[in-house]
Amino acid sequence: MTEPQDGGRRVASAAGLLAASVLAARLLGFARDALFAGQVGVGAAADAYFAAFMIPDILGYLLAAGAASVAVTPPYVRRLERDGPEAAARFAAVVVGNVGWLSIALTVVLWVAGEPLLRAQFGAFDEATLEETLRLMRIVLPAQIFFLTGGALRGVLMAHGVFWPQAAASVVYSAMPIVGGLLWPGTDGFAWGTLLGAAVGQWAIPVVALRRLPGAVGRMRAGPFDADFREYVWLALPLMLGLGLTTVDEWYEKWVGARVAPGAIAAITYARKLMMAPVGVVGQAVGAALLPSLTARHERGDVRGFDGLLTETLRTTLGLGLLAAAALGVLSLPLVRALYEHGEFGRANTLEVSRLLAVLACAVPGWVVQQVAVRGFYARGEMWRAMTLSTVVALAAFPVYLQAARSGGIDGLAIASTGAISVSAAITIGWLRLRSGAPDLGLLVATGLRTTVLATLAALVTGLVLGLSELVHGNAWLALFVGAGVYGVVALVGVRLFGDGPLRAGVERVLARLGRGAGRRS
Repeated sequence: MTEPQDGGRRVASAAGLLAASVLAARLLGFARDALFAGQVGVGAAADAYFAAFMIPDILGYLLAAGAASVAVTPPYVRRLERDGPEAAARFAAVVVGNVGWLSIALTVVLWVAGEPLLRAQFGAFDEATLEETLRLMRIVLPAQIFFLTGGALRGVLMAHGVFWPQAAASVVYSAMPIVGGLLWPGTDGFAWGTLLGAAVGQWAIPVVALRRLPGAVGRMRAGPFDADFREYVWLALPLMLGLGLTTVDEWYEKWVGARVAPGAIAAITYARKLMMAPVGVVGQAVGAALLPSLTARHERGDVRGFDGLLTETLRTTLGLGLLAAAALGVLSLPLVRALYEHGEFGRANTLEVSRLLAVLACAVPGWVVQQVAVRGFYARGEMWRAMTLSTVVALAAFPVYLQAARSGGIDGLAIASTGAISVSAAITIGWLRLRSGAPDLGLLVATGLRTTVLATLAALVTGLVLGLSELVHGNAWLALFVGAGVYGVVALVGVRLFGDGPLRAGVERVLARLGRGAGRRS
């Protein structure tokens, strides 16, 4: 077996674990959103809840909470490879110590300054909605402390090939709001559940896991001018200052959506959550699993292995993203009906959200490719190049969001989001090719064209079956299961017969994993 193939299998194994956990977390997220929709619906209360996460999300972004493991893993791996475990442990200790104190201090500041910041962002809200947003924001704000410190710890664990805490973190974090909503119906229960999920899933689990790796992290200490921490800041700074569309797209939707109509934020957020499910399962999981292997190849100077692994992973990711996009598009109506249409969430809300989902589904390939492609820059230590490019694209896109919302309302906003992320992914791939020589664009385009034909055929057959049987107007769950079954069979047969090598291999590994799981249960 060649080294790229062996590396691809290791990445696939780790990605399989992370994808399974993200899938479980997304399914829990669907249950959470369905429970929330039934209790709160679409309106000012839902807008307040979703808007309450803006300031915490911005804090997390400015401190690179979502990318803490990205900024930790490459330098940690480099120290393991060159200087030994003690140097790596010292690096991790000073990073976690400094990030912890900084996140606590900024949380206190934003707790006090939250009201004027919310008024600046959501001036179109009435006074009661603003007050409710502020109250909920102060509940969920401390969660960022656990995201930041826990993210750094999980980066250390993944550098050692330990991926289960990363997998468990997302599942626990998604489950706790459901518990909160059941015990305390209304927005408060979901907010407190979110805070508890962050404390347990994002922070406590990696802390426990590190006990099995004595010496992986040294004694925590604060040293803001330490050389190790300066290196971390240099790597994380572009992730803090850069405005990548994968982050600010949601901000744009909320800022602009607040000016469209009451309930617009809630409607596009419901659709976005469904669209992001395959993005997390494919892009997030594969990207997290890919980074350590890609970094190790770059550190060894293995150019051929780096190029081969990146190209193969991108081809598989693009193919899966296209298949997922077509599935979401054709199943958008029964999916929204089955999950959301009950309680305060009515038929009119279903039609609006499903229409938005059908548009946003077209962005899935761009999302997953973007999340994997930027790992090529991160593995090479080129965070600044990646985020400078992303920032330029994100700033250029904002006027497009504004104009699209003015001319097309919430539907125009969804179209702008889809177009922007697709363009961003294409530019990222092109820039990565110029910098590193990878990926192979010919192979990537061939995979895209072939899979687009297969996905379109599967969607047409599924739509025809649902339309002729009139299931789309009947029982929502039955329509969803039948539609998903038809799409899955047609897509699977198409991939097995006509799909290219990486996509076929990826599907076969998934089927083999499922077969082994079924064998163990029997």
